[in-house]
Amino acid sequence: VQLQAYGGGLVQPGGSLRLSCAASGSISNIRLMSWHRQFPGQQRGLIATMTGTGNTLYADSVKGRFTISRDNAKSTLYLQMNNLRPNDTAVYFCLVQSSTANYWGQETLVTVSS
Repeated sequence: VQLQAYGGGLVQPGGSLRLSCAASGSISNIRLMSWHRQFPGQQRGLIATMTGTGNTLYADSVKGRFTISRDNAKSTLYLQMNNLRPNDTAVYFCLVQSSTANYWGQETLVTVSS
């Protein structure tokens, strides 16, 4: 199974983007789904998590602005990003963790600039 991440791009401050992370097949026994981001020269950091039962958790830096969600029928994980700021500029990654494997999506770049 591969994860295809897309939806990044250039947006002005205050704007919105929705990232998508689509699985090429079915993943059983999902424990956690999450979005991470990486700034230049830094390690990836967790910003949003959804458990297999739907509970969510956010980093303080994105709380109230970003929303993680899933569409089981489409095998897709989303990250709705509102009120974007220049310091949200980063490459974003999705991760799906099952009981047996971790699946990383490829990066998608988000640039927030006027």
